[in-house]
Amino acid sequence: MTSSFILTLACPDRTGIVHAVSGFLLERGGNIEEAAQYNDTGTGLFFMRVQFACTDIDHATLKAQLTPLAEEFKMRWALHNRAEPMKTVIMVSRQGHCLNDLLFRFKSGLLPIDIRAIISNHRDFYQLAASYNIPFHHVPVTAAIKAQAEARQFEIIEAEGAELVVLARYMQVLSNDLCVKLAGRAINIHHSFLPSFKGAKPYYQAHDRGVKLIGATAHYVTADLDEGPIIEQDVARADHTATVEDLTARGQDTESQVLARAVKWHSEHRVLLNGHKTVVFK
Repeated sequence: MTSSFILTLACPDRTGIVHAVSGFLLERGGNIEEAAQYNDTGTGLFFMRVQFACTDIDHATLKAQLTPLAEEFKMRWALHNRAEPMKTVIMVSRQGHCLNDLLFRFKSGLLPIDIRAIISNHRDFYQLAASYNIPFHHVPVTAAIKAQAEARQFEIIEAEGAELVVLARYMQVLSNDLCVKLAGRAINIHHSFLPSFKGAKPYYQAHDRGVKLIGATAHYVTADLDEGPIIEQDVARADHTATVEDLTARGQDTESQVLARAVKWHSEHRVLLNGHKTVVFK
């Protein structure tokens, strides 16, 4: 039986890394289907993603055999079975454009994810979740019960074995504690007006200032609000004829597309953390 795997790694740069990895795969009859690498001269780190197929070898055996090689090169690495979709939990508040887009792409087979649950601090989208046969968890959040609410949210995330948590316009600031627990596996989306246009109505502020570009940023969640490593960004043009409603519609379309790309690349193991930045092998 032939299985397809994805190996991602980061390590101090030195000669022989690509040779060692490709040689390891050759010795096991591995066929490289896709490979990408990047040498960050600023940090001296080497990054690599290899998608390959092997016959008659399972994930556990391959991982055990890779360990000595990884230790030799001081690699931060992971081996993934490509056939397994990434278990995902989505968090949302009252703006549903990103949620609706992700659900449609998931149902259409356009994202290699398995949406296990939707968590919201409001009840607005329980019927939408039901139409996709996805469990919906209403977890109210107020300042007085924030700690208990986050404990319940994390309990759901862990119970579902989520490898990815998507904040699809979830309008609550996560605590430092939850950010640490979700480090490297939580993606947020926000309008690119930050920090110039903060608050609940950024498109009204943008319209008032006559902006010529609107956009969106998808990034990993960290304890520093909206300062996490950026995965993807995009912009749309605007001019003096655009109304607030026009800006909002264009902005929401851009947010949905940017978030979908970030989720796709993360779930395909194309995003590697590089300090405060990311390496994205598209």
